[in-house]
Amino acid sequence: MRKTVMYLMAIFLVLYVQNMEAQETTKESQTTLKMLEGAKEKIKDQEKEALKKEVERINERLRNGDINEDEATVLKEEAAKKRALNIENRIAIIDNKMKLAERNGDNVLELDTLNYPSQIEIGFGGRDGDEERIFGIRFKENPRVRRIKYDRRTYSDFFLAVGLNNAIVDGESLEDTPYRIGGSRFFELGWQWRTRVFKSTNFLRLNYGVSFQFNGLKPKGNQYFVVGDDGQTELQEFEFDLRKSKLRMDNLVFPLHFEFGPSKFTGSENKIRYSLHNQFRFGIGGYGGFNLGTRQKLKYNRNGERVKDKLKRGYNTSEFVYGLSAYAGFDGVLLYAKYDLNPIFKDALVEQRNISLGLRFDL
Repeated sequence: MRKTVMYLMAIFLVLYVQNMEAQETTKESQTTLKMLEGAKEKIKDQEKEALKKEVERINERLRNGDINEDEATVLKEEAAKKRALNIENRIAIIDNKMKLAERNGDNVLELDTLNYPSQIEIGFGGRDGDEERIFGIRFKENPRVRRIKYDRRTYSDFFLAVGLNNAIVDGESLEDTPYRIGGSRFFELGWQWRTRVFKSTNFLRLNYGVSFQFNGLKPKGNQYFVVGDDGQTELQEFEFDLRKSKLRMDNLVFPLHFEFGPSKFTGSENKIRYSLHNQFRFGIGGYGGFNLGTRQKLKYNRNGERVKDKLKRGYNTSEFVYGLSAYAGFDGVLLYAKYDLNPIFKDALVEQRNISLGLRFDL
């Protein structure tokens, strides 16, 4: 009998404790639900206050001349959209947490985000800096993830150009050139950097880089290049019938252009960008560099045999090359022209200067 009474008392005690825990859980759940319900208005007030401060910072940048009126308007519109979405998303989070609390009380599983690139902190009460935080969501960045640069002023890309090549001879027109207009070509490829000159407008850019130029000249008729005893490079008649005669000059140059044209502005609180996509632009400038080598290719038939000669010599070409260049077009397709101010051959009795016209592609 004594054992039975003790057994019943133990059962009663367990049931009592479970009931107290259930009541406590219910109270905590109700407290959480009330806190979540009251946090909705706090969210609206918090986001409105944050928008107000954001607009004040934009106006300050406008007064300091960092941005113009149009850019300030875009930034304010972006800020307003962002804060409206913040209110919508944060209230949706509260609604979901209320559903979780109704089903599970405070026993809600949390995802361990220690190994993720970004971490989310959702808290009630406490302080965030110098301000008391009733309800807050904070995204913590992984320090290993690179931050987006706010104002990217320099871009870089690969470019290539191809087209017709020829030479302007002193005292003669381009029609009287000794080189084939359709058969003489040029090819250029390189890497360029484009830097915005002014702080709050992208109308003027500085375009600079490094490139390889390959300028080819094909003589008319049955002629080829010969360096005479006096050091003069001239065209002479070849002893066999030429199937091909071509002189190619390989240069390493450093182009520099001032580039003009409109751009599309996009901005937010975190970054501003200027895009040249589908925009007209033109550039004018020049280049300077070195001649890396000159070679001549000859193809002809001799005694019934097909012969191909590749002659790599100096041909008395200028060691330093420099000239003027310009381009114009839309997006990455541009009309391109360049003109060497240095003569093709040194100490020539009649100076010749290389000229090119073609298309340039910024990739």
